[in-house]
Amino acid sequence: MRRPPLSEAIETAKGYLNRFGLGGFENAYPRTLSGGMRQRVALIRTLIIDPDILLLDEPFSALDYQTRLYLEGVLMEAVQTFRKTVVLVTHDIDEAVALSKRVIVLSGRPSKVKNTYDIDIEASSPIAARGHAQFTEYFHALCGELDIQTKVKAA
Repeated sequence: MRRPPLSEAIETAKGYLNRFGLGGFENAYPRTLSGGMRQRVALIRTLIIDPDILLLDEPFSALDYQTRLYLEGVLMEAVQTFRKTVVLVTHDIDEAVALSKRVIVLSGRPSKVKNTYDIDIEASSPIAARGHAQFTEYFHALCGELDIQTKVKAA
């Protein structure tokens, strides 16, 4: 429904493919792409229609850690460059703190907002965010919200 003219979409897609390290794969079949490459293609497909808000539901969960870190960096760069609002649904506390400006913790079912944290970490990349002095404080606070330590001791 929000499809741009075909010629414009093709030019935009070529620019995104180069920007996200997929130049030369324009004619590749999806089955020939790695999981990380397919995730980048999915992000490009979304960015082409130029939405105001990106909704990402566990976008990196099926990826190995190295690819996950790389794609988190790609996402962070895209968000900063294209000035998009992103709603990221994740169960990964580390990922939430490294990528977010605000983390909303939900309760168990039925889900309600349990708490909200404004993340005040200025970093150039998700890896740099993980090395920030406050990262551990936010991480432990969120673990406390989820009663992770209590659940582990009880098991």
